[in-house]
Amino acid sequence: MTRLPIVQIDAFADRPFAGNPAAVMPLDAWLDDAVLQAIALENNLSETAFLVEDASGEADYELRWFTPAAEVKLCGHATLASGHYLLERDAARERVTFRTRRAGMLSVARAGAGYELGLPAWAPVPKPLPEIVAALGIEGQFSTLWHDAGYPLVVVDSAAVVRGLQPDLGALAKLGPLVAIVSAPGDDSDVISRVFTPYYDIPEDPVTGSAHAVLTPYWADRLGRDHFTALQASKRGGRLTCRLDGDRVVLGGACVTVIEGIFLL
Repeated sequence: MTRLPIVQIDAFADRPFAGNPAAVMPLDAWLDDAVLQAIALENNLSETAFLVEDASGEADYELRWFTPAAEVKLCGHATLASGHYLLERDAARERVTFRTRRAGMLSVARAGAGYELGLPAWAPVPKPLPEIVAALGIEGQFSTLWHDAGYPLVVVDSAAVVRGLQPDLGALAKLGPLVAIVSAPGDDSDVISRVFTPYYDIPEDPVTGSAHAVLTPYWADRLGRDHFTALQASKRGGRLTCRLDGDRVVLGGACVTVIEGIFLL
């Protein structure tokens, strides 16, 4: 029997039971993809992050993320959780870098009581999205944008519309591997959003770092400044800071470790 360490961390949270939970599992070497997927399904969290020390020397670690249903191109909250896991165990280290297969190089650095997460800036472009809008149940005034990583963005007029959404998750899942974002000017933050990913067996994602890789370029341009505060208004909820730095997005947030254990395989 193989014993694998596993840690569960609430990311973009300053207390337990908030933000987005992620499992972080450091490995000595990559397991078969089917085994990684089975572990993620067993964990049944929005993401399980797997880490292997990077033998190439390009980064500190290789990093991959799996939902219960599939491997994903980019996951912000599980990257933040992975950085927290590593930096918490090495007080002398200020920053950790990750080499990923589909999103390039990522980083997590200490920032006060929390961390800063560096992601690629995925600027969305205007595009009609009638089927997605219908599945989300959005009416009235809105604008639609798209990023080719599979991130539709629907911008509505008010935070109340975002909070009141009741999408047809079955219809949305049938549209394929989408991370569907709905956003508006915030009421107690600069920007509010919710994110729906039923294709990945996550009806509503609690706090989505990758969605803010799309939201940050859009709102930085619209607000006319390179930084703002954001609230993802899921049931658990999460607050983060967003900053556009050239072709990078820098997200700020804290993490809380809630479980440490051993996975028996």
